[in-house]
Amino acid sequence: MRTIALIAAAAGICALQAPALADASASFDPGRGAQAGNELPPYLQCVPYARQLSGVQIYGDAHTWWDQAAGRYERGNEPRVGAVMAFMPHRSMRLGHVATVSRVIDSRTVLLDHANWSPINGRRGQIERNVKAVDVSPANDWSQVRVWYHPIGDLGTTPWPVHGFIYSEKPNLPQVRLADARSESPASRPSVPQRRASGPDRRVADSGPSRAFLSAFSDIAPARGGMAAGRGAVQAAPQRKALPRRKQAAVRAGSPGDPIAAALARYGS
Repeated sequence: MRTIALIAAAAGICALQAPALADASASFDPGRGAQAGNELPPYLQCVPYARQLSGVQIYGDAHTWWDQAAGRYERGNEPRVGAVMAFMPHRSMRLGHVATVSRVIDSRTVLLDHANWSPINGRRGQIERNVKAVDVSPANDWSQVRVWYHPIGDLGTTPWPVHGFIYSEKPNLPQVRLADARSESPASRPSVPQRRASGPDRRVADSGPSRAFLSAFSDIAPARGGMAAGRGAVQAAPQRKALPRRKQAAVRAGSPGDPIAAALARYGS
């Protein structure tokens, strides 16, 4: 018991009179350090969990984080994903609290990942993921928030005072989140490539006439003010390939200026 007390004191983190663990993450084993028998292990505090998720390397009680961050991390009153929301001590929460922003919903709503807030199944030190926090400050500066409280299944009634946000350069939030999957926008979905026509239908799918087709009509002079200058005009191919001798003889047999005879001589069999 003395060893457990020393560990809890060294962690030196926030404590709520009615705190919290919704589920245990892989990095925090609730059975680690527990002694044999029915004795419960020390519950998880908010500080080590916020430090792991945010990447903000600050130690000590939660109420000291805001001052410790000065000169080391950027601070502000705008919520960002991966930032630490630093709570002031208030009422029974004498050591303050820290939580990590997992998602920004709008200018007054965020989702938080934090530990040791709500008592769940009668136990404190619980982890809660993607729970709502709402800015209730008159100036919309996130100086007061109401936070989801599990026992009542709704936002708590207390407006908790907040210093602001400590911004991390390298947050370590989980990459897959149910909330993100539900809010996936059509623009973020992967595009499905268009199926290209193949075989006989490919000729129809391809844009523009073929080189061989243009060659057959390359000798036709454009009409005055006609299609040559208009949209969709038939363009002659850069170079005309010589016709086979058999087809050349057929062209000579027809009228010299007859384009239909030329086309039949080239494509007829």
